[in-house]
Amino acid sequence: MTDKITSKLDKQKASWIKKASILSEALPYMRRYSGKTIVIKYGGHAMGDQDLALSFAHDVVLMKQVGMNPIVVHGGGPQIGSMLERLKIESSFIDGLRVTDKATVEVVEMVLSGNINKSIVGAINNVGGHAIGLSGKDNNLVVAEPLRRTKKDPDSQIEQVLDLGFVGYPKSVNAEFLTMFHNTNIIPVIAPIGLGDNGETYNINADTMAGALAGAVQAERLLLLTDVAGVRDKDMQLLQELTAKQSHELIADGTINGGMIPKVDTCIHAVERGVGGAVIIDGRVEHALLLELFTEHGVGTLIRRLK
Repeated sequence: MTDKITSKLDKQKASWIKKASILSEALPYMRRYSGKTIVIKYGGHAMGDQDLALSFAHDVVLMKQVGMNPIVVHGGGPQIGSMLERLKIESSFIDGLRVTDKATVEVVEMVLSGNINKSIVGAINNVGGHAIGLSGKDNNLVVAEPLRRTKKDPDSQIEQVLDLGFVGYPKSVNAEFLTMFHNTNIIPVIAPIGLGDNGETYNINADTMAGALAGAVQAERLLLLTDVAGVRDKDMQLLQELTAKQSHELIADGTINGGMIPKVDTCIHAVERGVGGAVIIDGRVEHALLLELFTEHGVGTLIRRLK
């Protein structure tokens, strides 16, 4: 019996030593990011999985408690699609963007600013944080303009302007409003809805929204949680770090393609606006945020302006 108790105590001690070692290794990174702003785009599988959602909430609260200023921007495409289907409202996509008419944008705002936003706020608060739900409409946080896309007619070769309806692009950001939260215990959780000059409601891509906010507040990091490990080369090996120039070259030669292009473009635009670095991270990995910020090599693809 004594041997069993001793063995159990030894295992517990080993576990405690391992945890202490992890904390010791993380300390320099905590110091590095203390007082820094980290903008996180939260979406994809990480948002739909209950265990990963809990892991995300714990990570964000820890970031705030060790002195960082996390700002969360969330998506919600699948949830919007489900609600539109339930209400029998048809929608279509152009280049991955949902064409948003007046009826659709009302549903988009209801889903994003309502159920999704408040569930994320609730999850963070339930694990000890102090989150507040916002959208770009609050205090004119994000003033938007219509997003324009063109498409060349294959027969006439004439470029046509595509009407995306109430799909918007950030025109200006009230950065001062966001920085008000820096010296408080409040974590802003922001729905990607923008306000037009004439009071219109605009649906903004969550990656684009996160990038615009990160640039406006000169964030140290923009973290995009996705459903892939990061950017891969032609041999499907994960690229741990890229410059903006290298990223452009990989898009031009087709290495970066499909849905990864707009994410990389968002990262490039962010670092060109003064963000310290933008990282594409696999949100399906538990505690992905902490692994990225508190370990030597991180877990995704870091894009910087320069080496």
